[in-house]
Amino acid sequence: MFIVAYLLGSIPSGALIARQFYHVDLHKEGSGNVGTTNTFRVLGTKAGIVVLILDLLKGTLATLQPIIFHVTTINPLIIGLGAILGHTFSVFDHFRGGKAVATSAGLLLAYNPSYFAIEATIFVTLILLSSMVSFASVIAAALAVVISLFYHDIFLTVIAIGLSSFIIYRHKDNIKRILAGNENLVPFGLYYHLRKNK
Repeated sequence: MFIVAYLLGSIPSGALIARQFYHVDLHKEGSGNVGTTNTFRVLGTKAGIVVLILDLLKGTLATLQPIIFHVTTINPLIIGLGAILGHTFSVFDHFRGGKAVATSAGLLLAYNPSYFAIEATIFVTLILLSSMVSFASVIAAALAVVISLFYHDIFLTVIAIGLSSFIIYRHKDNIKRILAGNENLVPFGLYYHLRKNK
């Protein structure tokens, strides 16, 4: 199941959508990343939403495997981690990949839908205000640990700490650009429109 999860996660959704429908190599555009954020930035909202859903599903389907196959001897979160590993270090894309935000969200959706709903609300709200997926990702990741404490699930909290730390680390360059005031914006949201109408 972990291997299947890794292979699911390794499917480079952003790169495939960009190549097949837009004839664009995401590795050579924007940040060079093939995840959801760069897809939004380079290809626009429609392609970004499609890739977001596909990357989300990778984490969800991977994490649901123990439930689908009635395996009760292993926590689904462990299997879901395989998809995150695959998304970040894809065997189909020379071990490159995205920053695992959407795939991590898919893992949470399968494991704890209410926790996912809270995190998703925070994430979407921050994007609509800041027009920066990276900013929304970092803040939502940090808050994920705090929110997990209210569920009294030690395994969930441990995974939340690990994933949050990993996501924030993967966004270290974005954080530098945010602090410098030159982070790339997605083509929607309050901040984008304020900048555009200056």
